[in-house]
Amino acid sequence: MASDQYDVVIIGTGPAALGAAFHLTDRLPAISILMIDKEAICSGGLLNDCKQNYSFPIGFAEEYWTREEAERLLPLVEDKLQPVFKERHNLETYRRRAERIGVTLYDIRQAHVGTDQSTFLIQRLMAELAGRGVNILLKREVTDVREADHGAELTIDGAERIRADTVIMAPGRKGFGFLQRVMEQLGIPYIDNIVDVGIRVETRLANYPIVRDYYDPKFYFPERVRTFCTNSGHARVVLERYEDFSLVNGHALSERKSGNDLVNFALLKTIGLKDPVRSGQQMALFLGRLAHEIGGGRPLMQRVGDFRMGKRSSTETFNDDLYSFRPTCPVTAGDLGLAVPAKIMRHIWAALKKLDTIVPGVLHPSTIMYYPEIKMYANKPSFVDPHFRVSPHLYMVGDGAGTSRGITGAWASGIRAAEGVVKARGQG
Repeated sequence: MASDQYDVVIIGTGPAALGAAFHLTDRLPAISILMIDKEAICSGGLLNDCKQNYSFPIGFAEEYWTREEAERLLPLVEDKLQPVFKERHNLETYRRRAERIGVTLYDIRQAHVGTDQSTFLIQRLMAELAGRGVNILLKREVTDVREADHGAELTIDGAERIRADTVIMAPGRKGFGFLQRVMEQLGIPYIDNIVDVGIRVETRLANYPIVRDYYDPKFYFPERVRTFCTNSGHARVVLERYEDFSLVNGHALSERKSGNDLVNFALLKTIGLKDPVRSGQQMALFLGRLAHEIGGGRPLMQRVGDFRMGKRSSTETFNDDLYSFRPTCPVTAGDLGLAVPAKIMRHIWAALKKLDTIVPGVLHPSTIMYYPEIKMYANKPSFVDPHFRVSPHLYMVGDGAGTSRGITGAWASGIRAAEGVVKARGQG
């Protein structure tokens, strides 16, 4: 490490961290910055699929954002990520169908990089920051953050200490537990009551043809259920290891790769717990572990046809003779009704039926439902600062802190934090 003292230390290298680093170096070229990440490469949405949405409110936590504020910063995000936008067709047809049954379809400007190409984008961004003089430290973990007399003190790997005038924490969704620990140590009030719980749907492209017109359709249903992260072309469902269990997610390769005629997307229900039950984090952990146990150490999958008949899926359900495609993520065939809370499953199933009215075919008997897909950004600081400053020298941004719900929103939240740093240094 070149120094033990920096003007700004940024924890994380995801989109929120990158947004902060680029804006700081744009505005304060002489500032000393250290970016530190326990991963070997920037992870999260930038690495996995890298789907970008450039229209409010998608990707933004609306309690912290207005349309005007989002639209002020999105061009800055676009300037750095240099997206190639997907074309959209026939939206009015789908929108009319949706409106008749109380569903909203958002018209969103979207770009998609693909899991096979996202590494090159990350390498370009990190190389540009290094060229601007930003110090980057990978595969090193910040284990403690403390306020000091004239800045903040950080501990790396439990031993090495560095100091910074300002710390921007952007560890992503996987870092929400770390954020919680820091907030508890520093006495920063936070809200731990929100979690997204749902399934990932996989079906044939012919059963969900809307993706030919609109790459990642954004449907919002009653009961706080929405579609999320649609993948088509060469699409696959993947596992993401989290603590002592796995969750499911979806990826797609770039258009350079041949397609597999499959589509997958998430249906997520936002849960807001009330007193005295408050912890969205603990609820998410419990649901993930329950599915892990029921699935014999893996997530669950069930065909729509079996679910409709009230019977569990079995290995035989997933052969080529009975149905038209094999799962891209062959986890445990079983009964989602044993693992998904009844109220959540009821609302998700109601949304699926509405979706099948809008896009007939998605509820083909061969369609697979995977569980669990859970998004954990449960620990939101009780912000009072418009720049997401939570203590004299500490800012918290990105999906893990609840300021965003996607790549572009996270990047924009990093810019807002950087604007606060610039202002605090008398340059704003």
